[in-house]
Amino acid sequence: MKNFKKVIINAIGEDLEETSFIPLVSENEPEGYSKSINKDSEIDILPLRNTVLFPGIIMPITVGRKSSLKLIRDNHKKGNLIGCIAQRDKNVDNPKFEDLHEVGTAANILKILEMPDGTTTVIVQGKQSFQLTSILEDNKKGYLTGLISPRKSNSKYEKNPTKNFKALISAIKDLAMRIIRLSGNVQQEVLFALKNIEGNGYIVNFVSANVGLEKDERQSILEIEDLEERASELLKKLSTMSQMLEIKSSIQSQAMENIDKQQREYFLQQQIKTIQKELGGSISEQDLKQIKEKAAKKKWSEEVKEAVEKQIQKLEALSPHSPDYSVQNNYVQTLVDLPWNEFTKDNFNLKRAEKILNRDHFGLDDVKDRIIEHLAVLKLKGSLHSPIICLYGPPGVGKTSLGKSIAEALGRKYARISLGGLHDESEIRGHRRTYIGAMPGRIIQNLLKVGSANPVFILDEIDKVGNDYKGDPESALLEVLDPEQNNAFHDNFIDMDFDLSNVMFIATANSLSNISKPLLDRMELINISGYIVEEKIEIANKYLIPKQLANHGISEDIISIPKKTIRAIIEQYTRESGVRALDKTIAKIARKAAKKRALDENFTDTLAESSLYEYLGLAPFSQDEQDDKEEVGIVTGLAWTSVGGEILQIETSISKCKGGKLTLTGNLGDVMKESATLGLQYIRAHAEELGISEDFFEDKNIHIHVPEGAIPKDGPSAGVTMATSLLSAITGRKVRKHIAMTGEITLHGKVLPVGGIKEKILAAKRSGVTDIILCKENQKNIEDIKPIYVKGVKFHYVKDLKEVFALALKES
Repeated sequence: MKNFKKVIINAIGEDLEETSFIPLVSENEPEGYSKSINKDSEIDILPLRNTVLFPGIIMPITVGRKSSLKLIRDNHKKGNLIGCIAQRDKNVDNPKFEDLHEVGTAANILKILEMPDGTTTVIVQGKQSFQLTSILEDNKKGYLTGLISPRKSNSKYEKNPTKNFKALISAIKDLAMRIIRLSGNVQQEVLFALKNIEGNGYIVNFVSANVGLEKDERQSILEIEDLEERASELLKKLSTMSQMLEIKSSIQSQAMENIDKQQREYFLQQQIKTIQKELGGSISEQDLKQIKEKAAKKKWSEEVKEAVEKQIQKLEALSPHSPDYSVQNNYVQTLVDLPWNEFTKDNFNLKRAEKILNRDHFGLDDVKDRIIEHLAVLKLKGSLHSPIICLYGPPGVGKTSLGKSIAEALGRKYARISLGGLHDESEIRGHRRTYIGAMPGRIIQNLLKVGSANPVFILDEIDKVGNDYKGDPESALLEVLDPEQNNAFHDNFIDMDFDLSNVMFIATANSLSNISKPLLDRMELINISGYIVEEKIEIANKYLIPKQLANHGISEDIISIPKKTIRAIIEQYTRESGVRALDKTIAKIARKAAKKRALDENFTDTLAESSLYEYLGLAPFSQDEQDDKEEVGIVTGLAWTSVGGEILQIETSISKCKGGKLTLTGNLGDVMKESATLGLQYIRAHAEELGISEDFFEDKNIHIHVPEGAIPKDGPSAGVTMATSLLSAITGRKVRKHIAMTGEITLHGKVLPVGGIKEKILAAKRSGVTDIILCKENQKNIEDIKPIYVKGVKFHYVKDLKEVFALALKES
């Protein structure tokens, strides 16, 4: 019965009226409930003019007499039961014993409500019926007090109802639901209650209170003490009422048939209009009024305003039955919803912006500096067309997530579309309205969504845009990303120029090689080369570990991961430029820790390097380390890969053969093979100067090998390493230990600069290298690296191979 109590609670409000309130069943037993009512119990009497309260029923009673108001207030404070009993004559203002019926209901006061019209309504809950035996004459309370006796309980009908009684109750429920429906004023709460009430006493009392019986009929039913007799009497009255309602319904149906043809047609036309409105085939005057109100508030130019007003007039003139109506309605709605010259205010607090960018992303200094610069110019100048930035670099370095941080730093809205696999030009420029299912392009759709003309707009995976017979979306982006053109971007659907110059477009790409030259020319390129190990450690410690521990429901006091262990995870279990695989690896550790904690609530752990196998299994990668000895013909080179820097041990051996020969192994690319040839040719050209006999090369097989032959290798940066390895093997001079080098060479022995210096240096440092040989022109790259990352490494800057040989090789 708790559902009914919720309904009654919801119904008790300031606008409650007795006529609109449905008497509902309480959650207590209807009879035999109160053990406080004994023979000759004294109780205060509340006379009722027009209603009868049944046990188990919650209902409102409007109280107007001063004596009755005093009665309910006194007893509500004390929590006493009151006796609710109907008057024989409703017009008697000061009833006495003979003016009241003998049978009433003891009730509990639930709530007193002061209504807006000045009246007072009390919500009462019927508890148990009683017999009024007398009224106390010497009462000085100001209201009636009587002596009552309880009536007998009917619990036998609840525990062991007879078949006849069950049939009576079923018939009462069926007739009551039929009467409610025939009355034309169906109360859903009543029907719901009838279907769900299980107690037999509840059903009889509930139906008696709700089906519309006269007051005297309800009183006569209340006075019947035996529940089965009371149910029989109720069934008789319901049958009579049902027959009367059926006759009335029949008469009304016949009257409806006499409606003339004109009235019938009018009625049907109104129904058709309603159906059309539900199906979206027409627009009401109210909807059209809303469109005009939106249009009046827009900040568009006179040209656009005039064009939109024409389209609204066209919509008004169209018939709802016209096939163009829904298209025109959709078009007008799009026009008035677009954020024409509606901008969010940029936040020029540079310190706040810098704090947000540093909070969300570690490193990426170039990107952060560019955003701060843009904000600074905006602050000083007041207006500036937003830049078009392209962030390119390997996966997992945070290119896409930067967009949200930039939007928050600028105080702008955030929009994003994924261009990966996009091959339809209309996805960018929209469809013409003449096509079925036409809609704006994704640029306009996102502007509609964010409701701002200057959001931060991420064009994700711009290097993966495709093209086919439907068009070339990459070429369509030329207009979007051209600062000189996008102030008049033309979407085919809206068929009007829209200003995109205030949108900050940020494109992301993994590789620039797949992007056309004209598109690259329109963007400001910022390279995110990837994170160094030290940066990954900080990212894992500050961002990834707290995030994954929270995602898996464990705290840092359950499992902690020291920085040494994080470094081991990075070097042995992940090999990438970004941190996506690192994030997944930390998630795996968190899952294992969550399992251990669930099995043992006292489990805690500080993850050591030696415990990684238990959590992650065998390490798929091993960290290269330089041999701690001086050897002949083995030189350490530095290489760049997409997952960071690595060291290469280049080996050279000399053997006798008929005729000189150069053998290269190790899955080398053409450029790398050419570097070996150049190195050998330089040594042969300077043989006398280097202390090599002229006929040395005539009967020698020179074999150069780069280990890990399954991995393709290419690039010019191994030139100095190969030349040094060749000279060491030919002359027998040992290579100094803890030294590494990188650089391209020319035929005349000049050392040229190479790229990836930051990654190469950090790879060398991880491998125990203390001295690095670089081209003189690469010195500027060292200055860009934070001192903490190059601490303990000595750099030697050279211009030609002679300087390299002097530094790397020991005298024989």
